[in-house]
Amino acid sequence: MRAVTDDDAAAAAAAAAEEAARETRTAGPASMPGIPLEEIVQAVVGASQRVLGEDWEARLATMISALRHRLAGDYAVDEFGFDPQITEILTSAVEPLAETWFRLEVRGAENIPAEGGALLVANHSGTVPIDGIITGYAVKKYGGRDLRPLGADLVFALPFIGQMARKVGATLACTEDAERLLASGEVAGVWPEGFKGIGKPFAERYKLQRFGRGGFVSSAMRAQVPIVPVSIVGAEEIYPLIGNVPSLARLLGLPYLPVTPFFPLLGPLGLVPLPSKWIIEFGEPIRTDAYEPDQADDPMLLFNVTDQVRETIQQTLYALLVDRGSPFF
Repeated sequence: MRAVTDDDAAAAAAAAAEEAARETRTAGPASMPGIPLEEIVQAVVGASQRVLGEDWEARLATMISALRHRLAGDYAVDEFGFDPQITEILTSAVEPLAETWFRLEVRGAENIPAEGGALLVANHSGTVPIDGIITGYAVKKYGGRDLRPLGADLVFALPFIGQMARKVGATLACTEDAERLLASGEVAGVWPEGFKGIGKPFAERYKLQRFGRGGFVSSAMRAQVPIVPVSIVGAEEIYPLIGNVPSLARLLGLPYLPVTPFFPLLGPLGLVPLPSKWIIEFGEPIRTDAYEPDQADDPMLLFNVTDQVRETIQQTLYALLVDRGSPFF
């Protein structure tokens, strides 16, 4: 028998290496050590579906199409600065937050008028006004209308935020702008509690603050459009307000500087909203065309209608809280 030489050993090693390389080329990535490529792709697609929904591809295509039109300059804005394409993009972007994170349930969407003007009046809460964004999403998604929010002066004084607010349809909460929007057939939204609503302590959650002097009722009466009470449950729990830093808030020109169980303790991570269960109910419209437009100057009538709207929202909030049960399960 011939002894194995160094040349024979080298030849055998070379043949084994060639065979291993051939098997690797034939098998492809699936036989490589670690997680197979197809499983990685499936995991990414599955995660996308869970976060963005089953129709995530269509939603992504809509966003890309809108961006392409914008890059081409193919878009228009109205006299208030409202940009419908931006609203479409925002609706697609907000949908995972509303439907998956907040598990949004919408009731009474049929009470949003299919055409013509209307004034939606809602409770305000949440430390950060995310409830306005989610309400706008619900009106667009379930009512097929664009919501035109009426915002405070501070919103439009903030850099970037003020510009974006204009583009998504918001305008200043003044009588003139409100009446112009409503008379032109738009759906406007107002949160009469203002900063006192979103900045109230967690211990006072779902207890409505003052609704002002009824300016929103006056605008609806002059435009002869219905008032739709909107009750929102869920926003109070996303950033539980347990404290405030008034001195620093005054220095920054803010109405309040919130302290929550997670902010500023956890830094940017504390800005992630808690996944509370949301319910938005659009109540039966309150007609204002039963009154003459000049009755909008009657302070007692304005007070009575304002109190009717406020009490309707408050009682609906109590009922929704019972229906919802635990905010996180």
